[in-house]
Amino acid sequence: MSRSLNIVLAGFGGQGVLFAGKLIAYAGLLEDREVSWLPSYGPEMRGGTANCSVCLSDDPIGSPLVLAPDALIAMNQPSLDKFAGVVAEGGVVVADSTLIADIPDVPGVAMCALPATAMAEEAGFKKLANIILAGKLYAETAFCAEDTLWKAMEKCVPAGKAAMLEMNEKALRLGMEA
Repeated sequence: MSRSLNIVLAGFGGQGVLFAGKLIAYAGLLEDREVSWLPSYGPEMRGGTANCSVCLSDDPIGSPLVLAPDALIAMNQPSLDKFAGVVAEGGVVVADSTLIADIPDVPGVAMCALPATAMAEEAGFKKLANIILAGKLYAETAFCAEDTLWKAMEKCVPAGKAAMLEMNEKALRLGMEA
């Protein structure tokens, strides 16, 4: 039986949704799966809108565009408002309740709200709410083997920022356990 998972990650520019998507995509590459990672962002970058589509599959991917995601990571209210209604039945939404006041009930979709931004600030890694949410998505979907996820994190954090690896790993663990 083939496995596939189509994910949309969305938020403001600067929140790290593209990096979180890259982490998930890299995990798929390490497992020798078919992968696509399609970033999309406004011209403003920081503060503008940013989202990316990630497809992981055991079969060839027909299109990198995700119109009905199996999973959504929403880091702000506009992103949740835009994408929650198109999540496929049986899908999951992971939302940052620190920045999202109105989390709707979508029939047939599991809604997982956690205060990722507040959790990141409390833990001392202010900019890693994205990784906490990726950890929660992993806990909900097991999109790869756990050891693959740790290897993907090691590959995604640039060598010049090696000091950030430990914080990213702690943020990932925090999300997995939330």
